[in-house]
Amino acid sequence: MSAVVQSSHIWLDEHGVAWIDDTNVKVVEVVLDKLAHGLSAEEIFVEHYKHLSLAQIHAAFSHYYEHQEQMDAEIQRQLGEVESLRRAAGESPFVSRMRQLGRLP
Repeated sequence: MSAVVQSSHIWLDEHGVAWIDDTNVKVVEVVLDKLAHGLSAEEIFVEHYKHLSLAQIHAAFSHYYEHQEQMDAEIQRQLGEVESLRRAAGESPFVSRMRQLGRLP
């Protein structure tokens, strides 16, 4: 199945995941930097994605705002899955050792 062009600089793969053109960067990765750290497009460019253009970063933001409800729901679903896996994995051997040594409560 071929990709569907959504807007300039953004395309969807066969699973509906939005990607930035000619990169291996998902739109959600750029959006999470904005949401988690409050970074502007310029800060994201300088600090994380110098290989992207500012136009690509702005296109990622635009795609997010056009599909915010769906993307926020997917972000929350993935966070829930990660938390569930974390609980299922239990305490790491390192943390257990530190507790035994009295270095952690």
